[in-house]
Amino acid sequence: MQHIDYQTSGTCSRFIHFDRDDENRIHNISFDGGCNGNLKAIGKLCEGMTAQEISDKLLGNQCGSRGTSCADQLAKAVMSA
Repeated sequence: MQHIDYQTSGTCSRFIHFDRDDENRIHNISFDGGCNGNLKAIGKLCEGMTAQEISDKLLGNQCGSRGTSCADQLAKAVMSA
């Protein structure tokens, strides 16, 4: 299992932390900062998904006029890891 810390850009959350297993499945997702309840829910909903599954569901999701969101940043994080 590989642990990844990803620094976000353009969001209230500052970092995303997660583990990736040998099958490219994502586990133990957590965020530093941001909307605590919503981000805990995203982590639970994405638990055990592949990076591609997370990206397919969340990439491009926007928060207001920021051009990104914490969910979009998670999609980018798991694909870059």
